[in-house]
Amino acid sequence: MNLKKSIVLIVVILFIDQISKIYIKTHFQLHEEIEVFSWFRILFVENEGMAWGAKIPGQYGKLFLTLFRLVAIVGIGYWLWDSARKHASGILLGAIALIFAGAMGNIIDSVFYGIIFDSSMQQTATMFAEEPYGTLFHGKVVDMLSFPLFEGYLPSWLPYWGGKHFTFFDPVFNIADTAISFGVGLLIFFNKKAFPTKDKVETQIS
Repeated sequence: MNLKKSIVLIVVILFIDQISKIYIKTHFQLHEEIEVFSWFRILFVENEGMAWGAKIPGQYGKLFLTLFRLVAIVGIGYWLWDSARKHASGILLGAIALIFAGAMGNIIDSVFYGIIFDSSMQQTATMFAEEPYGTLFHGKVVDMLSFPLFEGYLPSWLPYWGGKHFTFFDPVFNIADTAISFGVGLLIFFNKKAFPTKDKVETQIS
């Protein structure tokens, strides 16, 4: 993996991510779902904030989050360029490329979707709508992948949670989130290969 291949990977992920989001926005109403398998559903939701639907409170919370993401993507981009310049391992470059692509995919939603689409509430959204649902930097991130691997009621003998409805895995996410998760996973599980010691680096270069 080198810088050119990393850029190709980023472009491919961004293309798949945005095509899937645009399709969902223009073909699904908000909260509409299709069951593909018992453990996999296409469920259209919109995320106004961070992961797991968390939000930054206040009038400018959403704007602050979007601006923070823009600053972060610049840092990730520099990390990728600097790692390539230093001939870092292919695993590290691939992981950074995945994280960059995922972050950029969600940034596009946050920055532009508010001025491109109209509301998805009780209707399928129109692209390049005359009356968009938001403003620049105030778009909502589109999520659609749901994997309820187990859904049912917990045993009544369990303290506090007994008898309550439970879903595993509950979060709804998108291609961009998946890319970020894979990138972080590579850094965690292949940490030694991603960040080799100085002696190994010198051996690889020589």
